[in-house]
Amino acid sequence: MSSIYELLEKSPLASDGAMGTMLQEAGLTDGGSPELWNAERPEVIEKILEAYASAGASFITTNTFGGTRGRLAMHGLESRVEELNKAGAEIARKVADRHPGVFVMGDIGPSGDLMEPMGTLTLESGKDLFAEQIRGLVAGGVDAILIETMSDLSEVEAAVNAAHEVAPELPVIVTLSFDTNLRTMMGVKPAAAVTQLAALGVRIIGANCGRGVDEMLLIAKELVGARPEGVFIITQSNAGLPKLQGDVFIYDGSPEDMADYARQMVELGVNIIGSCCGSTPAHTRAIASTL
Repeated sequence: MSSIYELLEKSPLASDGAMGTMLQEAGLTDGGSPELWNAERPEVIEKILEAYASAGASFITTNTFGGTRGRLAMHGLESRVEELNKAGAEIARKVADRHPGVFVMGDIGPSGDLMEPMGTLTLESGKDLFAEQIRGLVAGGVDAILIETMSDLSEVEAAVNAAHEVAPELPVIVTLSFDTNLRTMMGVKPAAAVTQLAALGVRIIGANCGRGVDEMLLIAKELVGARPEGVFIITQSNAGLPKLQGDVFIYDGSPEDMADYARQMVELGVNIIGSCCGSTPAHTRAIASTL
């Protein structure tokens, strides 16, 4: 199979959508650990990823967003970091192998700890934390490491360093969430993120989550405007904005809205286009068919 970079040189590709939204529909409660389902309910995870791959996603994401030691400790699962990440990667690998041309992104979310000086995490301890998770993902057979929904470039650097150390042969993809006045919670602007991450050797950089497709358009313009040679841009917008209906939040973005968003992203020169919170395989199908 061609490398991810070679394929992105030729045309834009679709990535998948929300895992959390789909898991909640499948019965995961707010207090439950999504990663535990990799071991206890793998058939549910496989069904979700199969739906995304069948909808036309070229990238599917492992169910390991909260797979770092600290996040798993909240559920008493801190001794199972490598096991649960490996299991999550193996499920996605199984699905991807049924769909030629589909890549598995090993998913890493924020650790939940703050970096120095606001918190106790250092570049070194952060690298060790993420390396443990990445070892599990690599053992399960991922094609790339996805570091997503980040707000602090120091934490990203720790995760990138871990990826380069544990799996130097794998592409690294980084997305930040610019949901605070077009900045991350830590004040990072899109252009600064592209410049600094490219300097770390990251070649696929972008944004996920956020406040809907209108803001993502503004963010994407800044990302693309700052892109150096050899760097690809990824955007994964939420499906609209959450609206409270009864006691649950429903995202108001339709598949048609996501098709329009995909067209706008292609016109800007974005290389990987996916969706985030509130999205389903129907949204992915709309994006993929647009591409």
